[in-house]
Amino acid sequence: MYTSIVVGTDGSDRATVAVRAALDLAKVTGATVHGVYVLRPMLTAASAQLDAAALVITNADRQEEADHVRADFLAEAKRAGVAADMDVFDGDPADALVKMAEVVGADLLVVGNRGMAGVKRFVLGSVPNKVSHRAPCSLLIVDTDRH
Repeated sequence: MYTSIVVGTDGSDRATVAVRAALDLAKVTGATVHGVYVLRPMLTAASAQLDAAALVITNADRQEEADHVRADFLAEAKRAGVAADMDVFDGDPADALVKMAEVVGADLLVVGNRGMAGVKRFVLGSVPNKVSHRAPCSLLIVDTDRH
């Protein structure tokens, strides 16, 4: 039985499929779900070589997005009747998921099978692939294409 489940989310519809899978498992097993959200990287005109007004993401924007994702996650957990919390990290999503799983002694780590696409995925690698090589516990990769 699971007692501690870690799930990653970026607030997207695809990530919500993985979150719901984690919450469903937690409801059946009585586990606590620990959500992980990683702040979007700050973009600047220098890094993207485009119009600064269109690309700058401020710390306030990042925190507002994190607060929104956290509120949605906790509301979904409450509706499911599952104990949950969420931590926000800055950096690599795979690193954050593995770190959280280690810190809480997770029995299961849940991620969606898709997130990044195109060049970004090629350069950074997929989160499920990275996590699969480093997870300190069992890993469930949810097929987010089928939902």
